[in-house]
Amino acid sequence: MPPMTTDDIRKAYLDFFRGQGHAVIPGASLIPENDPTVLFTTAGMHPLVPYLLGEAHPAGKRLTDVQKCIRTQDIDEVGDASHLTFFEMLGNWSLGDYFKEGAISMSYRFLTEILEIPKEMLAVTCFAGDKDAPKDEESAGIWEKMGMPRERIGFLPKANNWWGPAGQTGPCGPDTEMFYWVGKGKPQGNPATHDADWMEVWNDVFMQYNKKADGTFEPLKQQNVDTGMGLERIARVLQGAANVYETDRMKPIFDRVMQMADQKDERHLRIIVDHLKAATFIIADGVLPSNVDQGYILRRLIRRAIRSARQLKIEHDGTFTPAIAETVVAQYGHVYEKLKERRTDILDALKREEEQFGRTLKEGMKQFERAVQETGTQMDGTTVFHLYDTYGFPLELTKELALEKGLTVDEQGFKKKFEEHQSLSRAGAEAKFKGGLQDHSGETTKLHTATHLLDAALRKVLGDHVFQKGSNITAERLRFDFSHPDKMTPEQITEVEQLVNGAIAADLPVTYHVTDVEGAKKEGAIGVFDARYGAEVKVYVVGKGEKVFSKEICGGPHVARTGMLGTFKIQKEESSSAGVRRIKAVLGGGAKEITVAQEEK
Repeated sequence: MPPMTTDDIRKAYLDFFRGQGHAVIPGASLIPENDPTVLFTTAGMHPLVPYLLGEAHPAGKRLTDVQKCIRTQDIDEVGDASHLTFFEMLGNWSLGDYFKEGAISMSYRFLTEILEIPKEMLAVTCFAGDKDAPKDEESAGIWEKMGMPRERIGFLPKANNWWGPAGQTGPCGPDTEMFYWVGKGKPQGNPATHDADWMEVWNDVFMQYNKKADGTFEPLKQQNVDTGMGLERIARVLQGAANVYETDRMKPIFDRVMQMADQKDERHLRIIVDHLKAATFIIADGVLPSNVDQGYILRRLIRRAIRSARQLKIEHDGTFTPAIAETVVAQYGHVYEKLKERRTDILDALKREEEQFGRTLKEGMKQFERAVQETGTQMDGTTVFHLYDTYGFPLELTKELALEKGLTVDEQGFKKKFEEHQSLSRAGAEAKFKGGLQDHSGETTKLHTATHLLDAALRKVLGDHVFQKGSNITAERLRFDFSHPDKMTPEQITEVEQLVNGAIAADLPVTYHVTDVEGAKKEGAIGVFDARYGAEVKVYVVGKGEKVFSKEICGGPHVARTGMLGTFKIQKEESSSAGVRRIKAVLGGGAKEITVAQEEK
């Protein structure tokens, strides 16, 4: 019997958990909605945060899906056998339903009965305990009851076996992780004793604590389970592949890069596959290369791939990256329709970026030649970093060029400047993404509700062509992107403000009801009707009867009445991108104490 394909595994996972009473929900976009705490969706739980915090999900208390994810924190590890920037995560959740025993037993059954992985090839880890929470002997005991030998159960600290909270406060708890033996010979010990020989494949998180502002932990009223299994990693296991790049859907992409390369360097080949696959999916979700936010990460991925192409002597005149993207679309378009729908946009964006980077590299070479004229025998770290930061020259490229000129480079000086740059970037990111909807604070709840009023007011003033194209909310302000070709006039801005403040002054009720997508369309609810929605959706309504101001599909959170918002003020209206405008706005004083919107009865 042939090994399970990637498509087989994806289907088997959803079928199994559907059979265990889970509703299959669609995966979300790579671009988080209304959440400024991260640039990309990093895990299956990310779009479900409101429901993990207690809001009722339209599909019920047991959920399962396949989620596209982007993680860049391990970008320097890409090129080894298992780390990826883009991956698919298989996940299942319990929202206050089953807990440790249910999650562990289903995980073990799926691995050993459905995937038929030999039990002796598996090991697990549990939380070792500390001053905040006890050693998780409960999970270890359940594993033993399932048939896991005690010597295959390792205990590790918070750094390894604890999740959350997402911000400074909120839901968190211990987790138990499952591993497959990738070492030589017969399996030995567990990941706590033989770390390099065991590859993590699945993680069950038990959200049983709430971290408070004073740093202490208290038990959660609603205990949740959040699990995630890397599809590419489990495909590697089941297909007996030496690495994730040799699995059935990844190998054709790897082979295409190999055909184009004059030199064969495994690490650079893998970087190209990973980064351009990630870039293809990111562009499909509506992001274009730029110097800010998601666009900056996208640009960085594309340019890292092109730099690896240079190392492999691959021509990069505007045809290289689109050729690889074509293969990505061919391998994944049957599962992710957006890849096929936006194929032309993807190829065009990559071609433009590749050509632009080529021009940048030429300018960088001019700067390099100038630096050579001003250098003795060693190029200083500041100059090397300038070439890296401004012109995209990696250290290896500058070293190679310097060697041709009989020069060395100050690597330590470069690393020092690079670390300074990283520290500044991290500090900026922390300031930028502080707060947000994941903490469900009163301020973010009010501002999120205000975006609904703003959206409705813009459509009244500018026309029905206005649709939300993005939003970013912190505790201090809202940022709202919308489709509109022209700069708004001062009169239009004033009219929008007056409409929003009129709705606030009317103290309209905010309620929601659950319906299906077709029902939401029929009643005139605003929403981007695509695959992100499941069979059932929440429609939030501002107003009642003849006084309905806004009706929109959303996951929340929202205040119970508009009078809780205070005064709405637009601070800035500007261009975001071609055909998209951006408004930044704040709420002033006069707000009442907030309560949360309830379901219509």
